[in-house]
Amino acid sequence: MNNSVEIALIASLDQFSTATKTESIAIEERLKEVFGKDMNFLEKVAEFDEVFDENPKFEELREVFFDLLMINFFTNDVNKLEEDYLETKEWEDIEEETIDRGTELLNLLLYINECHDEQIKPSLEDFLKEFLLVEEDEFQDEFHIYEDLITNQQLAESSVEDICSNADLLELSEEMEELFVPFMTFFLQPNVSDDTAQDLVKFSNNKSFDVAVYSLITNFNKNRN
Repeated sequence: MNNSVEIALIASLDQFSTATKTESIAIEERLKEVFGKDMNFLEKVAEFDEVFDENPKFEELREVFFDLLMINFFTNDVNKLEEDYLETKEWEDIEEETIDRGTELLNLLLYINECHDEQIKPSLEDFLKEFLLVEEDEFQDEFHIYEDLITNQQLAESSVEDICSNADLLELSEEMEELFVPFMTFFLQPNVSDDTAQDLVKFSNNKSFDVAVYSLITNFNKNRN
């Protein structure tokens, strides 16, 4: 299991369990076991889903943790497979099978990987313009998905309170409805911050999810190797 993925998973579950007053040790151990297994990706997905089926109190984290499972595959599992595996028919079939899984968090985690590879600091403008290429004509699908972030970029320089209050007023797209607050908060404070996490718990209307995802992102960013 990739080290940065493991740390992000544990930190996210810890914050979620604290916010919801739910014990997370059992699901944490089960997920670490599944993530670390050497098996076909779709078989791993099946076991991953079994863990969440058995732990319904954590259901709202299923798809963002699926993104973590994908990142773990890209950074760890794929190294055990043949070269150019991601260009094979087998992987193409897996992508087709899982096309409806996960969230836009995967793009942010891939962007963080790229930032570390290029030794640059994450920023919302760079994420939108240089990574997602939202200003390019051929990437207008990304523009529409991320339009809420594009039109509210100033919030990434405001405060957690402002981000949360504006999120309540905006008619957010389906893709960004849940992720708007943790995404914006990450670009406001990309480092692990207890104060920022506490502000999310204080001001967010979806505090358990937002603080869990924010902790996932910032701990992945901190420990990316």
